[in-house]
This record gives sequence, C-alpha cells and structure tokens, in this order.
Amino acid sequence: MTAVDAAVQDVRLALHSRRRRSVLTAALLGALAGALSIVALALGDLGLTIGEVVVALTGQGGFDSTVVLEWRLPRVVAALLFGAALGVAGALFQTITRNPLGSPDIIGFATGSYTGVIFATVVLGLGAAASTTGALLGGAATAVVVYLLAYRRGVQGFRLIVVGVGVTAMLHGVNIWLLLRAKAEVAMTAAMWGAGSLSLAAWRDVLPGAIALAVAAPLVILAAHTLRQLELGDETAASHGVRVEPARLGILGLGVVLTALVTATTGPIAFVALSAPQIARRIAGSGGIPLLHSALTGGFLLLGADMLAQHVPASPVPVGVVTVVLGGVYLVALLVGEARRGR
Repeated sequence: MTAVDAAVQDVRLALHSRRRRSVLTAALLGALAGALSIVALALGDLGLTIGEVVVALTGQGGFDSTVVLEWRLPRVVAALLFGAALGVAGALFQTITRNPLGSPDIIGFATGSYTGVIFATVVLGLGAAASTTGALLGGAATAVVVYLLAYRRGVQGFRLIVVGVGVTAMLHGVNIWLLLRAKAEVAMTAAMWGAGSLSLAAWRDVLPGAIALAVAAPLVILAAHTLRQLELGDETAASHGVRVEPARLGILGLGVVLTALVTATTGPIAFVALSAPQIARRIAGSGGIPLLHSALTGGFLLLGADMLAQHVPASPVPVGVVTVVLGGVYLVALLVGEARRGR
C-alpha cells in the first residue's frame, strides 16, 4: 500500500468514525429526551409511577389518562417541539454568522417577534388570534432592518451580531413604551406572557405550531446542503454554484420563521437557541453545527428547563426565567472561552 493509499484509507476511517459517532449521539439524545418526557409526565400534584404513565398513554388509565393525555402531554410535546425549533434556528444563525453568539435572541429577531405580537394585541387590539401573524411580521421586519444595516457588499457575521444587539436594545425600549401606553390589565398580561411560558400549552395551541413546524421541516432539510457549502466560505460556496447572498437571506428568513412560530405561542424564550447548537456540536464531535443534534438538544434543554420551572421553586415560574438564569451562566462561560481563544 502506497502512502497515498494509506492516507485515503485513514480519511475514510475518520469519516466512518465521525458518521458512526453522529448516529450514536443522535440516538442517545433522542433516548434521553424520551426518558425525560416520561419523567415529566409522572411529576405533578398527582404523582404517577413510570408504569402508570405508560398505561395512561394507552388511554386505559381512567383519570390518570385524563391527567397525562390532556393536561401534561401537551406541555411536554410543546417543550420538545418548540425547543427543537429554537435549536435549529440557532444552528442556522450561528452557521451563517460563523459565530457562537449568532442567535435569534441575541441578534434581535426574537425580540422583534415579541414587538409584533405586542403591537397586534395591545395596540391594535386584534386579540390572541393575531399573535402568530404579528410575530411573523415583527420578526421579518426586524430581519430586514438588521440585514440592511449590516450589509456592506455582503453580510459579515460579526457586523450582523453587533447591529442585531443594537436593534435588540432599541426594540426592548419600544416594547416597554408600548406596554406603558396600554391599559394596566392588558399590559400585565402581555408582560407575563413576555417572560416565556409553557403553562398555558394545550392541544389547541400545540397542534397549529406542530403543523407549521412540519411544513418548515422540509425547507430546513433542503437548506442543509446549502448551509454546509456556506460553512466552507463565501468564495468556495460561490465556486460550487451557490448564490451566496440570496442563500444567506433565505436561510435567515427560515430561522426567523422558526423563532416567530415559537414566540407567537409561548412568548420569547431566551438562550435555548444560543446554547443548543454549541452543545450539539460538541456532543456530535463535528466541525460544523449539526441540525438534527441541535433540534434534539434544544428539545431536551427546554423540557428540562420547564421541569425545573414547575417543580423546583416553591411556586411555578415561567420557563423563560429559568432559561435566562441558565443561559446567563452559559453566556459568561462562552465569552470567557472566546476571550481565551483570542489570546
């Protein structure tokens, strides 16, 4: 065997090992999310054993089935679905910006979606039914503003993040101003919803979101190939036939849609989109950010945070409060790591 043949063989073995690790870690994440879901269904004022949960899921558990299928399962499904959506959105943004700080809640798209919901429900008085449209329009408008302000013969990741942080700060001020102008009870409801919560999740809220995410899933799969090309750099991607700026703008738009769908249902939930992709990349051992692992990690993180929000404090708190606390710790660790790497 020549030196070239040996090198080719080593590359093949490395790729096979990486694919095997990717499959195994994805299966492990899925199993952990499933196990955590069973535990979440068992916890509550009416404590159930794992066996009772399994029986209840079949619909043969009497009152236990009502508790599990109608009261607890929608919240668990919402946490898994919306956490997965945030994880994928974060993976899209971080790949496009090539920066671990590239996240819809950092760049401002989640805040823009929240602004759209406040404007539709508080200012226009359109009610909760208009929240999804408001979130989509608010997120899309924010994305356009950030993109245009950051555009200088193309969009650089760091510039996009800096512009997004500035737009986020401005939108926070706009949100507070809108809430101060609203009636007290309306403003209080909007502010509580703005903390990000799954407490009101029911099948009527989960199913539309699930359908919308199912429609978005094929688009994410189609975008995956282009995303891998963009990871190689703009010049390399262009040499492979990718129209870089339209592709980047389309992927950003897809991330905005995923973020807005979650925000419209639960309110803005911070830091899941920031942390899930980086955790997934380390678990999968890949050079880029894997979309499937990011989705599984996001679902696992949001479900775990929601369980902490329900059962650890003396009285339940919105899950957004828990993700902010945990995400703040993660953000500090990330910034410290980036500073050390910069040295």
